[in-house]
Amino acid sequence: MFNVFLHYLQSKINLTEDEIRLIESVSIIKKLKKHQFLLSEAEICTHSGFVCSGFLRKYSIDDKGIEHTVYFATENWWISDRQSLMDGTPSKYYIDAIEDSFVLLISKTDFEKLSEKIPQFKDMVNTILQRSLNATHERINTTLIATAEEKYIQFLKSFPKIANRVPRRMLASYLGITPETLSRIRKNISTK
Repeated sequence: MFNVFLHYLQSKINLTEDEIRLIESVSIIKKLKKHQFLLSEAEICTHSGFVCSGFLRKYSIDDKGIEHTVYFATENWWISDRQSLMDGTPSKYYIDAIEDSFVLLISKTDFEKLSEKIPQFKDMVNTILQRSLNATHERINTTLIATAEEKYIQFLKSFPKIANRVPRRMLASYLGITPETLSRIRKNISTK
């Protein structure tokens, strides 16, 4: 599985053999079965995760027991609770596997070491974080102003490769609508 991560890195930055060995030495591969947790609420997030294969989601559960999905991560995507990771505070989120998955983990300390010793790694991470922030702002804007149907259509445009992999109730949770509303939207779109 490290080769999947290496291929991802080499598509973005040039690495020496020594840098590759350093990255590999701090990488931990974790296998997750479907529904297995990578992180639970109230745990402190200690690693950044890179999805080598499979599909994960990040979500919270409110006091009524309703799940609120905030993020999906499939192959070649990163996942963690950045606030918990950076501040050392208990997470407000769960991260679990939607499908059997392999995740490459790098601890906060090792991630900082890689960023210090490999400047292009740090630049890559900064670019990814900026894109993530931009996507988050776009998602917030869409959530505030778009209709339920517009949110669904935007999701299909933004994530065409994962739209069919997401269970209906999780997609509805991500969109902030009920599963019944999502079913109606899908039916309306299919008859247009």
